[in-house]
Amino acid sequence: TTFALIPMVRRKIHVPLIAAGGIATGRGMLAAMVLGADGVQVGSRFAATIESSAHEAFKQRIVEVDEGDTHLTLKELAPVRLIRNKFFEDVIALYATKPSVDDLKTLLGRARAKRGMFEGDLVEGELEIGQVAGLIDGILPAATIVRNMMEEFESARKEVMNLGI
Repeated sequence: TTFALIPMVRRKIHVPLIAAGGIATGRGMLAAMVLGADGVQVGSRFAATIESSAHEAFKQRIVEVDEGDTHLTLKELAPVRLIRNKFFEDVIALYATKPSVDDLKTLLGRARAKRGMFEGDLVEGELEIGQVAGLIDGILPAATIVRNMMEEFESARKEVMNLGI
């Protein structure tokens, strides 16, 4: 996980470390920096912005996701976290047959990501989003997200400083 990897990587490198994965809030950003990151990359949170090129139906589906609604799969190709839908169920059914990597590539290679995330097919399309989707509660302008994250970062930083540890 990000929280285990950041300190491990920090021990090994002496260049700026940018943490990614599981960061969607100011508190998460502060936590990553306390663990040794110099900055963060925020991915999933920006999928649900007004400016995002993602389809509006996909953006709305992201907002509806709760904790536990995403599942890591397709590890043999490139691990992805998907929102459960018919495509995800097709992946699970294929796994039950002990598929080859080529079988998995065939299923994935039908422009599923484009169909799901950019054309809005919430049934047959690949709906890839990070585990932090459960923290996303609205489709906002990117500038608002950045401002909110920075305000939360500062608030959380002050809380930590007041702990006196």
